[in-house]
Amino acid sequence: MSFKMQRVHLFHAEIEDKPGGVAAKLKPLAEAGAHLEYVSSERSATKQGFGDLYVAPLTGTAELTAAKAVGMHEVSTPIVMRVEGDDKAGLGGRLTQAWELAGISLHGLVMSVVAGKFIGYATFDTVADANKAATILAELGTA
Repeated sequence: MSFKMQRVHLFHAEIEDKPGGVAAKLKPLAEAGAHLEYVSSERSATKQGFGDLYVAPLTGTAELTAAKAVGMHEVSTPIVMRVEGDDKAGLGGRLTQAWELAGISLHGLVMSVVAGKFIGYATFDTVADANKAATILAELGTA
């Protein structure tokens, strides 16, 4: 089995929790040529009427200028890792169990399978946990 795990460098903006709140941030990025691979939004647990939007990747002057114009900035947390590779039945269970046994606490996890390949995004509490998780994933790939 073949696996790959890499850090996702996120950009964040606060959004209004209303129809069009996300679109107001994404449209200028699209117009600047952004080809986003990661988009995540959620309502704020602490600020009623608002939410958080995270996107990646943003590269190049036009995309970064558009991001700045809509109030987006690069953030170091949450720590999101893109995980991808060949799919095999039970892989998600084995992987998350190995992470649990190593004492790694997941902040969040989303995984999908298409045409025999899986892709997912795992969010960790610390960089150390993310690095440990990557090592475990590599070990599972050679087992």
